[in-house]
Amino acid sequence: MKILLDHSTPRVLRRYLSDHVVDTAAEQGWSELSNGDLLKHAVKEGYEVLITTDQNMRYQQNLDTWPIGVVVILSNRWPLIQPRVGDVRAAVAASKPGELIEVAI
Repeated sequence: MKILLDHSTPRVLRRYLSDHVVDTAAEQGWSELSNGDLLKHAVKEGYEVLITTDQNMRYQQNLDTWPIGVVVILSNRWPLIQPRVGDVRAAVAASKPGELIEVAI
């Protein structure tokens, strides 16, 4: 699966998703893009899942219309995320286009 980590998501998470192709918004030169533009670019480049910590994503975008799944981690602090990496992996595996899954931290 091709996954994009939003600029707010800790990069270290990619180590725990090594069975997927994982890029960061910064690596793609998309650090300054707003959510809508980031989604457009991600879809155009074939990403299947966007992982973000932006809790407002569900209110800012009509995700039902996007052919990409979104996983929202409800914290951007790695020490809090690390013990829940299994939950993040499960959310990625369950992700479907046009769907948002939140991972409570």
